[in-house]
Amino acid sequence: MSLLEMEKAPRVAPPDDAGDAIAISQLHQAFEAQRRAFASDRQPSLAKRRERLQRISSMMESNREKIYAALKLDFGSHPDPLAEALEVKAVTARVDYALANLEEWMQPMPREVDPAYQGVLRAILKSQPKGVVANIAPWNFPFEIGIGPLVDMLAAGNRVMLKPSEFAPASASLMREMVSEAFAPDLVYIAVGGLELARAFSALPFDHLLYTGSSNVGREVMLAAAQNLTPVTLELGGKCPAVLLPGSVTAESVGGILGVKMIKNGQMCVTVDYCFVPRADLDNFARLATEFMAKAAPNYAASSACAGIISERHLDRITRLLAEAGDSHSRILTLEDDGGVDRQTRRMPISLVLDPAPGLRLMQEEIFGPILPVIPYDTVDEVIEHINAGNSPLGVYVFGDDGATISHILGQTVSGGAAINACAIQAGLKSLAFGGVGMSGMGRHHGEAGFREFSNQRGIVVRGQGPQFDGLLSPSQNAENVVAQVPSN
Repeated sequence: MSLLEMEKAPRVAPPDDAGDAIAISQLHQAFEAQRRAFASDRQPSLAKRRERLQRISSMMESNREKIYAALKLDFGSHPDPLAEALEVKAVTARVDYALANLEEWMQPMPREVDPAYQGVLRAILKSQPKGVVANIAPWNFPFEIGIGPLVDMLAAGNRVMLKPSEFAPASASLMREMVSEAFAPDLVYIAVGGLELARAFSALPFDHLLYTGSSNVGREVMLAAAQNLTPVTLELGGKCPAVLLPGSVTAESVGGILGVKMIKNGQMCVTVDYCFVPRADLDNFARLATEFMAKAAPNYAASSACAGIISERHLDRITRLLAEAGDSHSRILTLEDDGGVDRQTRRMPISLVLDPAPGLRLMQEEIFGPILPVIPYDTVDEVIEHINAGNSPLGVYVFGDDGATISHILGQTVSGGAAINACAIQAGLKSLAFGGVGMSGMGRHHGEAGFREFSNQRGIVVRGQGPQFDGLLSPSQNAENVVAQVPSN
């Protein structure tokens, strides 16, 4: 289908259960084919891995226009520059980084030994492919989180099965087309379908499973994986706070926070979910936010810079959160004079909720949309107490130049990552391990961390010449002789 045809076509319908029955049969066949293929090539060479990674870059670059179009179909509205930066270039940058470092990552890593107990030994840790690994990807970054981990998984020497989200059906369909052209199904397989297929997918006895999405679904995925003792990496999000210290409520910091909030219109797991500002700076924050949007993105919700909300259901949920805040007499500031919800494109403006009541749903749930609660505070300790009263988020963001206070906040809170005088950037660095902790997830990927995550870290000992601890090698010795050989210090 051409770009013009994709743009004019009606939104792709999500798969139905009847289609899932066929897809599940194909899924099991593909899984067995991948297991057989891995058994015939358990340790792919450096050259073979590099060639596979290069295919990912070629695939992304040759399909960029189709990627733009698919994202528009799924979101109703999606800016092309955002698609290029965060869905195409983000993946190819991961490939480039892996290609530059893969030879080093594949080298055995020496480990110290104790000759007093073990004689003359050499110990190494060698990364070994796990086998058939899987990725259940979300709808908000269908290509970056769908294809991006493929870089880590193929670099580690694995076979890969991917289940894109049924809530982004155009992107899922395009991914299947792209991958089918670039890879044989016994190397990389895309399973496209709905809920029943997702359940069948997570129940397969994979050698590792990555899931990105909500904590509620994450529990189900982990429970299904546990039946096969499949190790999991979970990226689950959470309510990421930004803390602005006294003196840091500036045009730069407020603009940085809103700029991140504009990415996918708040539909990003590491976006700022709520802000703390010194009580005296609450109105100043609101003024600076209004000025930033008027200058940087006038008529934002009616422009091509605004991504649509992924579905009518999600749009209804977000508008209900905002309505509930209004009913509680919270002060709501929409950052556009004429901003309103466009149901056709599912675009809506960014709104601040100033000094929200703590019992509101938007203070209890991850918002995942263009609403930003702004909470005034009097002491840093009450900020820390508030953060620690909830689940550990993917990120904590602190703005200011007081190093001691910043260290105190980071030292007294727990999160998957953190950033100082910035937001969300920790998730975009290809060299930095990314992941959650507690309710925001487990495990790490990106770069070397991803290579290690999807590898079996195999410990290997090689005995050389010299004295040895015979108690480990000669069961015929009596206990007195064994004990006599153990050093006293």
